[in-house]
Amino acid sequence: MIKIESLPANVTYGLSGASEIMQNVRTILTTRRGTVPLNRDFGISFEFLDSPINTTRAKAEQEIFLQLKKYEPRAILKQIMWETDIISGQISPSVKVEINTNGV
Repeated sequence: MIKIESLPANVTYGLSGASEIMQNVRTILTTRRGTVPLNRDFGISFEFLDSPINTTRAKAEQEIFLQLKKYEPRAILKQIMWETDIISGQISPSVKVEINTNGV
């Protein structure tokens, strides 16, 4: 299993195997839906922004699961862990995925 924190990172061209998959997962998680020309469904929706923390977490987990399944099925979602700052109301996900070595 590999842990991915949703921090933007530079794109490296020419990757293959697990490195390519992990970069794709990071790209999905750090892209706001509606910002990619010609593929407005790509990325994570922010429509639940400013909702209560529990609601936001539940909706974000659903978004993460569905987007990874759709755009990077070689990454199997295993766990989403949350860092929560109750004072500021901010939450940050860390995602653990397993690479599907048996094909899609």
